[in-house]
Amino acid sequence: MTKKLGIGMIGLGMASLPHARALLNLQERIEVLHAFSPSTERRAAFAAAHGLPTTDTLDAVLADPRVDAVLVLTPPNTHLDIVERAAAAGKHVLLEKPIEVTLARAERLVEVAEAAGTILAIVLQNRFRPAGIELQRLVAAGRLGRLVHAAARTSYWRPQSYYDEPGRGTLARDGGGVLLTQAIHNLDLMISLVGLPQTVTGFVATSPVHTMEGEDMATASLRFADGALGSISATTCAFPGYPDVLELIGAHGTALLEGTRLAVRLHDGTAIDRAADDSGSGSGTDPMGFSSQAHQALILDFADAVATGGKPAASGRDVLQVHSLIAAILQSRGQPIGL
Repeated sequence: MTKKLGIGMIGLGMASLPHARALLNLQERIEVLHAFSPSTERRAAFAAAHGLPTTDTLDAVLADPRVDAVLVLTPPNTHLDIVERAAAAGKHVLLEKPIEVTLARAERLVEVAEAAGTILAIVLQNRFRPAGIELQRLVAAGRLGRLVHAAARTSYWRPQSYYDEPGRGTLARDGGGVLLTQAIHNLDLMISLVGLPQTVTGFVATSPVHTMEGEDMATASLRFADGALGSISATTCAFPGYPDVLELIGAHGTALLEGTRLAVRLHDGTAIDRAADDSGSGSGTDPMGFSSQAHQALILDFADAVATGGKPAASGRDVLQVHSLIAAILQSRGQPIGL
């Protein structure tokens, strides 16, 4: 029987909910040994909700030899420091997205993990939804043919109260707004399917809908090395919130992924459909309005990588690609940026 993976959770804020649910469903493979937050209130609420052991010190997590890996769920600007400490303590890391607040800090974090031999995976659970996995298989098998156009749309709704939380949507804590916090999931899935574009021309803005430092609207035009074109739109102004959309047009057909629903139409008459499930999207007022199914699959993928010394599906090195795309959109201001 495979040894249980010993996990220490770091950070017990909003993002901990789907992870805790997933971990409770994985108790045959994973044991949560510590759940750390400096907040007495958060520790008490987490223990009451999930029945998992908590601690008031990060040192207790990192010093425990039973802890094989840490699950880092703290604000983005804390990630580099925590991963440096975890790597020095010989712990593998499953890190909530984004990697860090800037591309430079994200690159540094990945380098730290690689230098220490630490397995680093990033929480980008859209890769693990069944419809997304089916689309990956179709693309890998060449069913759509050569790429013609790729479009990614994130149309979420966040009320002003969401951004009134101290630090949320700021450059210092979050690195920006909709791109790094919400759209990163859909953009990462797009890149995992079709690769990075060669050139990006982007625009970002903060609309009158929100009072915040980061962007709540972003658009970009893409050109790929083989001549294919693409487009990106992302916002948290789209009331009441809609599932992510990813459309791939190829020489042999088109695939449309809307949330958890997949529709593929090929020129030879083939129709492939996967109906939407009830796992939710988190696109509306409740950012946690989704199930933990994809998180569970992602955590299992990470546990398998630790057990075998293999590479997780959403490795830190691979996820740097979506960070480079987002950095280019933010930098562009209407001028083409090469990747």
